[in-house]
Amino acid sequence: QVQVVESGGGLVQPGGSLRLSCAASGSISSVYAMGWYRQAPGKERELVAVIISGGTTTYGDSVKGRFTISRDNAKNTVHLQMNSLNPEDTAVYYCNANARVTGWNVATDYWGQGTQVTVSS
Repeated sequence: QVQVVESGGGLVQPGGSLRLSCAASGSISSVYAMGWYRQAPGKERELVAVIISGGTTTYGDSVKGRFTISRDNAKNTVHLQMNSLNPEDTAVYYCNANARVTGWNVATDYWGQGTQVTVSS
C-alpha cells in the first residue's frame, strides 16, 4: 500500500556529518508530513524533525541548530542533514510519512524499517 524506505545511516566520528534520505511510495493520494524519529537502546522513540507539505518544520530540542530537514513534495522524499554529531545521537532513525491512500480520506502514519546511525570515536 505505502512503502517508506530510509537510507544513509552509518558510522561517523563525533563532530562529523551524515545525511539520511527517505522516500515514500505506493498508492498515495497525498502526503501531509514526513519526519524522522529515533530510538536508542533502552529508550523511547523520540521526535527528531518533521516537515509538513507547506514547508513548516519542527525539531526536537536536542537537535536544534545541528540537524536540518528538507523535503521534495513532488517526489515524496525527505532528507535529514545531520551536523556536529555526538555520541548521544547514536540510535536507529526511523522515517515517518503521514499520508492518505487513494480512495480514503483518513491520514495514517507509515513507518520505514529504520537505519542505524552510530557516532563513536
